[in-house]
Amino acid sequence: MSEWRMTTLAQLRRTALSLPDTGEHATSSGLVSFTVRDTWFAAADDAGRVRLRLPAAEGDEVLGAHPTADRLTRGAAVIGVRVPLADIDGQRLNHWVRRAWLARAPKRLAARAEAGDAVAAGEVGDLPRAIGGPATRALAGVGITTLAQVAGLTGAELRAMHGVGPKAVRILTETLDAAGHAHPLTG
Repeated sequence: MSEWRMTTLAQLRRTALSLPDTGEHATSSGLVSFTVRDTWFAAADDAGRVRLRLPAAEGDEVLGAHPTADRLTRGAAVIGVRVPLADIDGQRLNHWVRRAWLARAPKRLAARAEAGDAVAAGEVGDLPRAIGGPATRALAGVGITTLAQVAGLTGAELRAMHGVGPKAVRILTETLDAAGHAHPLTG
């Protein structure tokens, strides 16, 4: 059985910002929101709760799994759920943040991200099989399918993608070096 650890705003931020076209906005009232093309999909308030804009069925799943969760409303309309960050483990938070992003992202962007979920290592462009499935899916999910596209990323941008770990970064760096591609991945 894995050890459960409290989820933090830092993890929420890392997960949200790893999704394509995501921005972060803070208000003077202490709300930190994450948007995809100016539409918010997740936020954290100063009371330590995460707010997720989810479709009704998925919101009901969160409510069923987390007794401390409640419905998030605007007027009489239910627009999502709110749950204390301390009451949701990191893997579930990652899942629900991504689901909220998919629900609010423009259809073409969401479809591209979902298409990336089905790819396997070694089957996308010229990305090396050795980076593994999670890194391959993360890159394909944001439309990166070639080493030339990877070469245009900074190391920080690559490491920020959920699913791209140190091993994948090392392999990509070595592969780019061997192919003679100039790249900023070591920075």
